[in-house]
Amino acid sequence: MRSAREQRHGEEADVRGAATGRDAAVTAEGLPEWLSPVARAAATIEPRQLSRFLPPESGGRQSAVLILFGHGPRGPELLLMERAGTLRSHAGQPSFPGGALDPEDGDPDGPGPVRAALREAEEETGLDPSGVQVFGVLPRLYIPVSGFVVTPVLGWWRRPSAVGAVDQAETARVFTVPVADLTDPAHRVTTRHPSGHTGPAFLVENALVWGFTAGVIDRLLHYAGWEIPWDRDKAVPLDWRS
Repeated sequence: MRSAREQRHGEEADVRGAATGRDAAVTAEGLPEWLSPVARAAATIEPRQLSRFLPPESGGRQSAVLILFGHGPRGPELLLMERAGTLRSHAGQPSFPGGALDPEDGDPDGPGPVRAALREAEEETGLDPSGVQVFGVLPRLYIPVSGFVVTPVLGWWRRPSAVGAVDQAETARVFTVPVADLTDPAHRVTTRHPSGHTGPAFLVENALVWGFTAGVIDRLLHYAGWEIPWDRDKAVPLDWRS
């Protein structure tokens, strides 16, 4: 049996590995208690519980996003960014930091998604990945409009660092959203696209968070037991350019 000191050092090594992404370690050791429901949900959640859009058997561009939980002045919060309005895909939309896997990230079926999520988050927001503990990886999902196969990576912002838009050509702004605002029924709406598609959305921080990002947040709130009943008939229309 490991001594308490050995166990402590082991946990610290796990955290350092998870933060740097060099070995893409994933550990839930040492998380704050309030994050435990998210970690438990991540360990058991099935793809169909997250989205009806699942990856095709072949094809699609492998990518990853970082769903980063921190603790701010108003309690638990999530890090989001707003994509530049000039981008080719998902222009102007709030999103999680993330992007396509690069060859140096490694195997998409192995450590690649964790490394890509941390690398992209650093490139887009300037965060220091050494302060991030990766504690879970969700099933791969699919964004049909852009053809991305997305692996959501869950992180705990153990040591927060300064963030902001690194490249205005890619990122318009970087911001945090208190979980209390995301669960507040007053901030929750349903988006309706002219194509007929509907989905959950959030009116927070002078932004409409919708689409893939809102769908994942909605399911995490639900399976973590944080969801508060809200009026799903309160709708916000989207236009064809969305």
